[in-house]
Amino acid sequence: MKILRTLSIGIAVIGMAASGLAAAASVTMLVGTGMPGFSEDQVKNPYGMAMGPDGAIYFCDLDNQRIRRLDHKTKKLTTVAGNGQKGYRGDGGPAKDASLNMPHEVRFDTKGDLYIAERDNHVIRKVDMKSGIISTVAGTGTPGFSGDGGPGAKAQLRQPHSILFDRDGTLLICDIGNQRIRRLHLDTGTIETYAGTGEAAATPDGAPVHGTPLKGPRTLAMARNGDLYLALREGNAIYRIDAKAQTLHRVAGTGKAGYSGDGGPALDATLGGPKGLAYDGRDNLYLADTENHAIRRINLKTGIIMTVLGTGVRGDGPEADPLTCKLSRPHGVLFAKGVLFVTNSEANRILELR
Repeated sequence: MKILRTLSIGIAVIGMAASGLAAAASVTMLVGTGMPGFSEDQVKNPYGMAMGPDGAIYFCDLDNQRIRRLDHKTKKLTTVAGNGQKGYRGDGGPAKDASLNMPHEVRFDTKGDLYIAERDNHVIRKVDMKSGIISTVAGTGTPGFSGDGGPGAKAQLRQPHSILFDRDGTLLICDIGNQRIRRLHLDTGTIETYAGTGEAAATPDGAPVHGTPLKGPRTLAMARNGDLYLALREGNAIYRIDAKAQTLHRVAGTGKAGYSGDGGPALDATLGGPKGLAYDGRDNLYLADTENHAIRRINLKTGIIMTVLGTGVRGDGPEADPLTCKLSRPHGVLFAKGVLFVTNSEANRILELR
């Protein structure tokens, strides 16, 4: 039997009523027993998530080498891709029979097809959700850097971690091992470098996207106006990519690793290897401050940063107050339907905050 624990508190940090008035926040354990496993109620190190066209949550069950679907209403888990065997096999056949290797992120295109970033296969794969067939759209399976200007399936990536569809329909790839963001044009299949130089160096504020170094480009999120938000893992900072000017602007993190700054300007705060980002549509940006075992929120209007879940100390809850509820290296955050979903990765759980 699944254990659902609702932890109610009297602070208004997450859920918003339709009227715009804040509701009391609560934490619910959606799935996971705290013990790693593969069963109807167990996961093993969950990572990136996406809300599917059907309203279900699709997530990377990293150490189970699978992509799984969580029905939000019934809490039923099913497998979408991966046979549990670590490897790079199965293209052209059913996604459930394919071998994956450390899937980190998933995204859906406008047609409803699913894309997977596989870190240790160094590829991006696609699951046709009508036929269930899996294929590779970028990467060769061999790590490296090559192929710009040519077909994505013949190009080399190095440990791609995250993917995001831009407003023009192109697929942006955080090619973190190459210190670049690559861009795949799905209409032509052509790949190119969008940002980064290959050098793991500091990113100057206000610099152009093209030709500027990035230090660990880990995750992307998009705002309503098309601006992109980029988490730099080793850079310990969050940058905004201005959609019109195509320039980079630091919005959080000093560049030094640490856990400080709550209640003050995000620009003066320290972060610890940020790895997940989610935009809520109301000018709030949530980030998985992974090495600090916390989820933090940046109000993009005021620039203020706050912790909304976690203590900065590693653990597995289940304290009633989210600000005393311990996390264990959370990686994924997803804001959908007024709810923040969190993969509490090394506690082997998926949580929701309302």
